[in-house]
Amino acid sequence: MSQDPEAQLALVLSELKELSFVAHRDLTAALPALEACTAQTVARWAQTGRDLFLHDRDGGKAFLRASPGLARDVGAVDVWTEQARGFLAFRGSWKALTAYLAGFPEAVRVLGLDDARRWGDVGLEWARRHPESGAVFFETNVAELAAGRGFAGAWEVLGALADLAHERGLPASLALPGAIKVRALLGTEGLRAWLTRGADVLKAGRLRGEAFFRLEGSDSDEALRAVLPGFRTAEHERFLALVARAAFGVTPALAPAGLTVGAPAFVETDGRVLFVPPAFPSREQALAALLHHAGHLHFGTYEQGAIERLFALAGMAHPPLDADQRVTWRPLFALFGADLVRFQVLFDLCEDFRIDARVQALMPNHVPRLCALATTRPEGPAGAYFDLARHSLQVLAGQVPPSGPWARLLAPDADLTTAWVEARALYEGSALPALSLASRDAAYLPGRSPNHARPVYPRATGREEAPEPDADPRATPTTEPGAARPAPVSAGHDPDMELPPEDTSGSGGRVGVGKPQPAAGGARRRRLRPPGEGLPYPEWDYRDNTYRRDWTRVVERALVERDLACAHALMARHAPVLQRLKRAIQAEKPRRVAPQRRQNEGEELDLDAAVEYVTDRRTGARPAPRIYRRRRHLVRDTGVLLLADLSTSIMQQAADGEGRVVDRMKAALLLFARALEEVGDYYAIAGFASKYRDAVSYYPIKDFARRLTPETEAMLGGLSGRLATRMGAAIRHACVRFGESPAARRLLLILSDGRPADYDDGGDERYLHEDTRMAVKEAAEQGIHAFCITLDASGSAYLERIFGRGHFLVIDRLDDLPRRLPQVYLRLRRGA
Repeated sequence: MSQDPEAQLALVLSELKELSFVAHRDLTAALPALEACTAQTVARWAQTGRDLFLHDRDGGKAFLRASPGLARDVGAVDVWTEQARGFLAFRGSWKALTAYLAGFPEAVRVLGLDDARRWGDVGLEWARRHPESGAVFFETNVAELAAGRGFAGAWEVLGALADLAHERGLPASLALPGAIKVRALLGTEGLRAWLTRGADVLKAGRLRGEAFFRLEGSDSDEALRAVLPGFRTAEHERFLALVARAAFGVTPALAPAGLTVGAPAFVETDGRVLFVPPAFPSREQALAALLHHAGHLHFGTYEQGAIERLFALAGMAHPPLDADQRVTWRPLFALFGADLVRFQVLFDLCEDFRIDARVQALMPNHVPRLCALATTRPEGPAGAYFDLARHSLQVLAGQVPPSGPWARLLAPDADLTTAWVEARALYEGSALPALSLASRDAAYLPGRSPNHARPVYPRATGREEAPEPDADPRATPTTEPGAARPAPVSAGHDPDMELPPEDTSGSGGRVGVGKPQPAAGGARRRRLRPPGEGLPYPEWDYRDNTYRRDWTRVVERALVERDLACAHALMARHAPVLQRLKRAIQAEKPRRVAPQRRQNEGEELDLDAAVEYVTDRRTGARPAPRIYRRRRHLVRDTGVLLLADLSTSIMQQAADGEGRVVDRMKAALLLFARALEEVGDYYAIAGFASKYRDAVSYYPIKDFARRLTPETEAMLGGLSGRLATRMGAAIRHACVRFGESPAARRLLLILSDGRPADYDDGGDERYLHEDTRMAVKEAAEQGIHAFCITLDASGSAYLERIFGRGHFLVIDRLDDLPRRLPQVYLRLRRGA
């Protein structure tokens, strides 16, 4: 017979007193909070606390300690007590139980009690499958999960996860945090497409799948960009460029910014390039943002003289520079201590007002567009700054007469320092609330963003960037006043690709990295290639285990640089090496003679053929009189194409400080050409570089049919580095060029200083490694043996995977390259 509730409670208290002092103390301390409950409810609650403690001590203690707060804030003790008993069904439940108890009050506030019970039931089901999954579920912010639509909003995410868990075995807890953010960005249908793609990626590899659901890596980025809503900048790049050109007479350099889910559509700049988000909420906001930030570049926000005056005004002798000679802004804002975010927003607001006034003079619809976008006031302290910025737009629109700081910022001589002075006055004289970094972004009007998010390259004072009247409006202006302009190139050439030596000689990249460091040459905007330009080639995508058809384009270009004097100087410097090579080559030249039998004429009689001839004649036949034997020198039927990596990193200084990597490469190529001329084998030389998948440049330097000429030597003497290293596409095109060689044995010799990499590889090193590996395999299937010589000391870590064991060589000492390159070929030739 069951005991009455008071007896049940007394029994629990007695048992816990014997079992654990801590549990007994916690239960006794929680009892006063349950005085309003019935005796039956209290007894059931106490039994639940005891059972949970016996099941999992940490879980039991968490339940008892959370009870007073739950009883006070939520009530409904029966509801959360019974749901807590559900955690007795599995081991290791304390973490999920603790998260449930902490999250239940928020669930009631957001969803209501009935739907909070449903929320708890879903979480328990997750926890039964995997306790860690339950913890993830209950730790998730309920308000973000519901998105203002109650349990129906939560089920948009939870239902999609449940479907994929059932159909594809998707671990729901792995995807939940990212799924909430993606739903906010893409909606429910976009969420399901993203989850399905994620399940595929997870099946291909656990680490890749985890990165995908954390919204990291190229897989996630590519999947999101494919379904991104709003005004996609990549699809309207030319339109945006034309609008900016119409306003300012020049086209600002545009580059894609990274995709950050949940972040506002902000434009950033380093003083040279505008980094634009993948999409804006609308076309109008995209236009407003483009004109506003191009205005900052055009009207002196990042002008060197203005920056120097600003830092002097702040009491600093000169602007601090980082390792890449970019101005860093933090010391300016650090003057304001913990209140630096508040001052930064005011400083940006004043400078934005000055810039938008000048843009409005060029584009009369600019300010009305900004006013139309500034409709949704944010909550919290950011709202006060939003109101102040909206008031400043009313001044620009003529709705409010200018006064105070606004009048001074409209003066013709106002500049960056004026904005600083007026921002300080607002900072010291207004009662605007403090801002945290988390709430800062909401303070900016649509179309505006923080002006100092990145270090910047100061722009030369009085710089004029207007391009030639007939210039391509998509081109990036790069020429300083008075600087030598690049030599004109033929139609179809990309000025961004044909970089003259003075534009590529800077610090270069690093050996081992096949693309230039971003800060070394300044980012350039993405240029879209005209359809059909160049030859299309497939590219292997290891993530989908398939080829992307016609994914890359290779364009053959002529090198415009020539330096015959440099070639002669290098040959003179390496003359002793050339002499030793010539002696080695003499040993390679064919001496053995091979007999040719059954000839019509020759130096001696072929006895076997003569006997057969006589025998045939006596039987009445009329055989051809091929009864002689002739001897000829045996010649190796070998052809080689040397493919040189001309990425930016070859422009770096040599480790010994004397000269650059490219100087050793020039010497090696010249010695190689001289050696092959001596041997007499068919050979060709070419270079390659890349700038995205549709802009792989292939530079023929010497064809198989031509001899080495002073023109070729001048071309080798003028080599310089440019851009990145999409090696797979270059290898495929080189294999096509082997069709010009009559040699039966074919060798592709690749000279590189780093791993395959390009600007659009998404940071996934393996992607272009795997494509290059497949290109090498395709070459082997065509009878072309590929061998790589690298200057990258870490090359052994990845080249064996790409070329295979014994099919690559790492040259540790750069000075050895001129000597070793021809020697390597001669060794390979002997093995051909």
